[in-house]
Amino acid sequence: MEHAFVLIGTFAIFIPALILPGPDFVAVVRSSMTHGTRAGLLTTLGVSLGLCLYATLSLLGLSAILVKYQWLTWAVRVLGGAYLVFLGVRLLWTRPQQIDLDQANPPARHRAILFGFLVTLTNPKAIVLFASVFATAVTAATPMWLMGLMIALVTASSLAWYSCVSLFMSSGPVMRRFQKARHWIERAAGVCFIGLGGKVLADAGRPVSP
Repeated sequence: MEHAFVLIGTFAIFIPALILPGPDFVAVVRSSMTHGTRAGLLTTLGVSLGLCLYATLSLLGLSAILVKYQWLTWAVRVLGGAYLVFLGVRLLWTRPQQIDLDQANPPARHRAILFGFLVTLTNPKAIVLFASVFATAVTAATPMWLMGLMIALVTASSLAWYSCVSLFMSSGPVMRRFQKARHWIERAAGVCFIGLGGKVLADAGRPVSP
């Protein structure tokens, strides 16, 4: 029963945080609407791998490291925020291109996965979430199977949610509806990335609480 309370309490915070739009959400939507279902699902895989990595690190003591070495938190936030701003600027300068919905030309598999993985890896909100919520839910008495289950649930939840987002955003009706607005979708995603990155940079000096 105690283990059930740990899972419920932890995921009662994680699931709403997962669903709320952030860099990961923008990345999946952008890939899905500009390159199609395959690219969106591969980006989803990259995002999920990133979240899986952070969940694993947090359960292995990431929060203690960040609390002890606050400069590391600052460095991660600065690098993450700068990367998001860089992505945003690139999207703002993207040239308009027409997509043939019947003959889509998605990016290479490794590029789509890497894109999702890097967006998540440089998302300081994910670091703080896992370091403050997941790590504090684990004690020395927590069994390994429970930690493994938490990591598996994080990965499965991410795959399920962002796959649904990708399939919806890359569906024929949605793609055809927004076909003429594709370039503006790229720009909107760019603005979102710049705004999110700017917010991260503004909060870079805020310490991580133990």
